[in-house]
Amino acid sequence: MNIKQIVVSVVVVTIIGCLYLLPVKGLIKAKEGSKADKANVMPAKRNAAAVTVDMVSATAKAAIGAALTAKINDLEGQLKNASGADEQKLQKQLASQWDDVNQPAPAAFYYQAMARKENKLEDWLNAGNRFNDAYKLTQDTLTQPAFVANAAEAFQSALKLQPESLEGKTGLGIAYVNGAAGPMQGIALLLEVVKKDPKNWNANLNLGMFAMKSGQYEKAVGRFKTLLEQKQELEPTFYLAESYKQLGMKKEAINAYQKCKEMMPDPVFGQRIDEYIKELKN
Repeated sequence: MNIKQIVVSVVVVTIIGCLYLLPVKGLIKAKEGSKADKANVMPAKRNAAAVTVDMVSATAKAAIGAALTAKINDLEGQLKNASGADEQKLQKQLASQWDDVNQPAPAAFYYQAMARKENKLEDWLNAGNRFNDAYKLTQDTLTQPAFVANAAEAFQSALKLQPESLEGKTGLGIAYVNGAAGPMQGIALLLEVVKKDPKNWNANLNLGMFAMKSGQYEKAVGRFKTLLEQKQELEPTFYLAESYKQLGMKKEAINAYQKCKEMMPDPVFGQRIDEYIKELKN
């Protein structure tokens, strides 16, 4: 697998997961107080310190293959004997290497290590964003709570340095909702962001996704349309199609699914989308 293939696979991994978890036939609209709502809570707790960079790196290396792992292994070997400025330099290089192959979990830990030592805003934001991405991309219920806890720490630290950072508030809001420790507090932070920046991409995307999870598909449609007015991207297009489907707006859903196929010309992906479209036409 080359870097280009990895980039493509990571961009759509959340969509693919959603695609195969959702049924082709029938609505899945959740009702208040339903099991669907209760399922959107933080998984079984694990101490954040129990999840280490070595653990997530091993999983990431298996995903990217030996060829792309070679340079990372070399940098890890150098890091074991490094200290001071050399240690910081190697941590930065490792974070960058993991970013290059779109593996946010190990990258997050290296940015976190730099941030804890230097307490720089950029490092805290980088760490938090990648922990949130790692949570989003994994189905491992043992590591998810650690990713959430570390993301919250990172964004809280960033906001101490820059209290009005919209990126910091957005990231913290996402972490709060993902962790279910304070979902309403998280939503409030995201709403605060879009009040100040109505077109904020990350805040609108996540508000739309959270609206879907709670069965508020009309609100979700509005969020995704706000994004697509700015730029045509696969993720909001797919979620818009699913929201239309749940609202019974078949024509609009079919058009959005067709656009998904155009954006992701993968035969397996396209076949699944065709199943959705066929069901909507019947």
